[in-house]
Amino acid sequence: MKNCNKLCALALAALALAGCGQKARIRGTLTDGADKNVIVKQLDINVYRSIDTLKTGKDGSFRYALDIQKGQPEFIYLFYGNTRIAALLLEAGETATVQADTLGRYTVEGSRGSSELAVVDKAYADFLAALNAHADTPIEMTRDYIKHYRESVKYVMEHPYSLTTVPVFFETLGEAPIFSQVTDGILFRKAADSLKTVYPDSRYVKALEKEADRRMRYLEIDSQLQNAPEASFPDIVLPDIKGEKRALSEVDAKVVLVHFWDVSDAAQKMMSIDMLLPLYQDFHKRGLEIYSVCVTPDKPEWASVVLAQKLPWINVNDGLGGASPAVITYNVTSLPNSFLIVNGELSAKPISGIDALRKELAAVLR
Repeated sequence: MKNCNKLCALALAALALAGCGQKARIRGTLTDGADKNVIVKQLDINVYRSIDTLKTGKDGSFRYALDIQKGQPEFIYLFYGNTRIAALLLEAGETATVQADTLGRYTVEGSRGSSELAVVDKAYADFLAALNAHADTPIEMTRDYIKHYRESVKYVMEHPYSLTTVPVFFETLGEAPIFSQVTDGILFRKAADSLKTVYPDSRYVKALEKEADRRMRYLEIDSQLQNAPEASFPDIVLPDIKGEKRALSEVDAKVVLVHFWDVSDAAQKMMSIDMLLPLYQDFHKRGLEIYSVCVTPDKPEWASVVLAQKLPWINVNDGLGGASPAVITYNVTSLPNSFLIVNGELSAKPISGIDALRKELAAVLR
C-alpha cells in the first residue's frame, strides 16, 4: 500500500511538473504606475486580442502566468491605455522580467526570444519616429525607408530560425507593407521553410507560409510580365483623387510625362499652373498625357490643390510620401522630377527643362 501511495504521489508530482512546463510567467514593474491597469494582449496573426487586465501594486509591480504549448511560442504584448509598453515572445517554462514605463520604453530579461524581439521592436519604433520627424521632407523619408528596409532584410537573413522575424515581415507603413518588393516573396519562402523545421506547429509560421505562397504567385506573374515585350517601363498603380486605382501601363497616349512633385512646396505647386498646364493644353490633343505622382503624406492638402487648380491630367497619391513604392521604383532622389515615356518606351534622355521638353514634344507629336 505504501508503495502504491508513493507511486501515486510521484505520478501527481509528474503531472504537476508537466503542467508547470506549459506555463510562461511575466514579472513586471511599471515605473510611476502604482494602482494602474496593464492590459495583456496576444497576437492573433495580424491583430491584437485582449486576454486579461492586470492591476499594478503600490510599487507598480504586476505578475501574470499563461499557458503556452511546448514548441509553440506566443507573442504577448503589454499595454497601458493605448500605449504598448512591452513586446514579448514567450516559450513554455520561461519567466520574463519586464521593467517598463508608461511611454513605451522597456527592458526585458529571462526570455531570450523576448530580448531579441525588444531589439526588433525598437528598430521599428525608431523608423516610424524618423519618418514622423521628416514628414516635411519626402526625400529624407525615402532614405529612412530604404535604410530600414535594408536593415530588415539583413535581420531576417541573419536570423532564419528565430520567430522574431515574423513581426518584421509583417511590419507596415500605414496600410502598406514594408516588404513591398515583388522579389520579397523569396525571403518569405526561405524564412517559412527554415522556421517550419523548428516550429512546425506554430500558427505564426503557418501564417508566414501562407503569405509566402501568395507572394511567390505574384513573383511568378511579375516574372512573366517582365519578360513580355510590352513591359518596357516600370509600372505604377496608385489611387487617384477619387480613390480609384490608376495604372501607368493603362494610360492610352503616345507620350506620357510621369511627373513627381510635392504639393507642400510653393514653387512646385505653381509649376503645375505656370508650366505643365500650358504644355498640356498645347500637346494633349496631339497625344500627350501627364501622370502626376504627388509625394506627400497629406492627401487632403493634395486633393484640395488639385481641385483648386483644376488640373486636368491624371493625379495620383498613395499617402506614403517618400516611402511610396513609386518613388523607390523610379529612384526619385530629388523633387520635382519627371520621366518621359514615348511610344511605350521609357526615354533614356533626361528632361533638362521645360523649353527642352517642349521641343522634344514638338518633334515627337507632329
